[in-house]
Amino acid sequence: MRKFLVVLDDSNECLNAVRYAAMRAASTGGAVQALGVIPADDIQHGFGVAEVMRAEARERIEAQFEVYAKWMRDRPRIEPELVVREGDPATELLAQIGADGDIGVLVLAAATGSGGPGPLITRMMREISALPCPLTIVPGSISRERLEQIT
Repeated sequence: MRKFLVVLDDSNECLNAVRYAAMRAASTGGAVQALGVIPADDIQHGFGVAEVMRAEARERIEAQFEVYAKWMRDRPRIEPELVVREGDPATELLAQIGADGDIGVLVLAAATGSGGPGPLITRMMREISALPCPLTIVPGSISRERLEQIT
């Protein structure tokens, strides 16, 4: 089964990537895999603090995932999968694509600000020739209605 891989993060545009992936998966008989990355820089080391910080970061990712997963289950009727990794987000994204041969499409949403499309898209564009799957970039400011029209 072809999986649409989306990255969960705190950006406003993340919702558009999730919506697009879920609606495309529903219309093509695919699945959605959500990747949450705990940045290694966010984990302080020493005396059990690192484990507490990891657990808190995982809880935040799981809580965000559950909000999106409820919508996916109710609306496009997709049962999403969550994968949590730790490290550099771009490196872990590439590692996940390499680790799961069922990933058929990487879906990222472009940032809406003036600072460019975002660090993951910038990195993936540098790596585009090495990606084993297509990259779909969803505009961060696209409306839900328009997403429904094009999926």
